[in-house]
Amino acid sequence: MAAGGLIPQLVQELYQPEGGPRVDFRQPAGEPALAAPDSVSWRVFKNPVSLFVGGVTAVILELAEPRVRTGVWEHSSFRTDPLPRLKRTGLAAMVTVYGARSVAERMIAGVRGMHDRVAGDTPAGAAYRANDVELLDWVQATASFGFLEAYHAYVRPLSAADRDRFYAEAGPAAALYGAVGAPASVAEWEARLAAMLPKLERHEIVFAFLDLMRGTAILPAPLRGLQGALIRAAVAITPAEVRAVVGLGREWDLGPIEGRLVKLAGAAADRLPIKGSPAVEACLRMGLRGDYLYKTLSHGEREGPKRSLGG
Repeated sequence: MAAGGLIPQLVQELYQPEGGPRVDFRQPAGEPALAAPDSVSWRVFKNPVSLFVGGVTAVILELAEPRVRTGVWEHSSFRTDPLPRLKRTGLAAMVTVYGARSVAERMIAGVRGMHDRVAGDTPAGAAYRANDVELLDWVQATASFGFLEAYHAYVRPLSAADRDRFYAEAGPAAALYGAVGAPASVAEWEARLAAMLPKLERHEIVFAFLDLMRGTAILPAPLRGLQGALIRAAVAITPAEVRAVVGLGREWDLGPIEGRLVKLAGAAADRLPIKGSPAVEACLRMGLRGDYLYKTLSHGEREGPKRSLGG
């Protein structure tokens, strides 16, 4: 059964930001998402611990690219009011993975429309547009890498086939965002990273971002003491060559005790279906049990009909 009480309320606050759009992941009943319930993506995105870690990793990689960095830092409220921005980003990720296809398509079209208005020049004089395909491909690639590696490192190891599947499953949503060249496998991610590495650079904004992550009360009070360890966990899975470029040295290493705590938190979150969470609500929309994603099932069992847990 899904957890009740305070935890669902905290989840609602995390994924349904105050003043933002309210998304009902149970509606329209029976309408598929962009990814299937038995996908690797549905398993990975249900875990809030690895999502936090992977999201920080993705932003480190994005901010290392000067055009992406300038667009994010100068055309958003991230540096002045990071929490609402983080919540909106989290909601967008949940809708992309778990929302009904029609809801996701509508939201993505809105995001693309906003990005159409984001353009300018970096301090070095390089022109950028938020909807530039190369930049969209990089942002999509970093997001896939961050979320996948965080789950693989701190929750449950994934097979090589599942890791490739995760990248490939992002294809339909990535294309809607305009990232038509996003990697569809681990090998394609590695090739993308190698191609982008000469364009990455050290910048103080990366450290300003990490300071914001340490100083903003993002996690619920019972988990706030773990926030610093989660940030170091994100640095730990950042590719070593990128860490060297941006200057994230040994002082950012994750200690062995912290590493065990992060893994314990990740494993616990993977076993706890939370009533009201996008993952549970999406399962109910599809006529599956609310704890469907939290059970160890064979592939055939995952595809079979399930009884809904109801409210």
